[in-house]
Amino acid sequence: MKKLFPVLVSMAAIISCAGAFAGEHTAPSTRVVVLGTGNPSADPERWGPAVAVVVKDRAYLIDCGPGVVRRAAAAERDGIAALKTKELKIVFITHLHSDHTLGYPDLIFSPWVLGRTEALEAYGPRGLKNMTAHIEKAWEEDVRVRRLGLEQANATGYKVNVHEIQAGVVYRDENVTVSAFPVKHGTWKEAYGYKFETRDRKIVISGDTAPTDEVVKACDGCDVLLHEVFNPHGDELKEKHWREYFRTFHTSPAELGEIARRARPKLLVVYHQSLEKLPEADLVEQIKREYSGEWVSAKDLGVY
Repeated sequence: MKKLFPVLVSMAAIISCAGAFAGEHTAPSTRVVVLGTGNPSADPERWGPAVAVVVKDRAYLIDCGPGVVRRAAAAERDGIAALKTKELKIVFITHLHSDHTLGYPDLIFSPWVLGRTEALEAYGPRGLKNMTAHIEKAWEEDVRVRRLGLEQANATGYKVNVHEIQAGVVYRDENVTVSAFPVKHGTWKEAYGYKFETRDRKIVISGDTAPTDEVVKACDGCDVLLHEVFNPHGDELKEKHWREYFRTFHTSPAELGEIARRARPKLLVVYHQSLEKLPEADLVEQIKREYSGEWVSAKDLGVY
């Protein structure tokens, strides 16, 4: 069935990761590539939130923050051949916040310009069809010039097949089964996390969320859990408004520690970190106090 509906933490954690992925044991055929760990802050070291689950020669993207295509190209340069630009063919979007979707036009058009002939397959919450239609309308003159002008671009690679999802299995092919589960992201009516199950690994991506049992249930001893986190020490959080915002939309280190203890991942990867203008080490120290399992604070282009 093809489609259904459609910093650093402890040295011990680093050694464990190295041993698991590059040492005595056979490397997994499924890899997690964190393309971007950023948020709306204009941090040049942290591009927009995006993750790739790579299985054999196929890449499955989760979210498409600013710079997603160039981050994929950087990962290809680093040896992840599946992230070649024209091979970016499928994306699962957690929710429609701008920092998670500003790279969507890039993902639609750039791979087409660079040789993709297949339509992009895009999965996400209600509203994704409307967003896609407006993007296509905004760039219709670009498409006309590229197709009918001297470039003679193909007539298919810029198109998008949009699948607005509900919780449950949303995609399956010979490599992977992908399930969506609801998460709590403030006043968004729909926001999802995703579970990827392959022959050798189970990977869970929280997306943006306040603490929810859905993450714990989806992971349940998974190989890799990617989870967002914010730093409650930031000056912004001295204001009642921002304390309420972060409590409603995101997860604190203490809450993350409780989730990870209950979810029992083999490796926790902290991503989409809201550093609140403080050094990453401050956030790392808080998480170390809350969770004693194997974990790492992700950097852009980290592979797990």
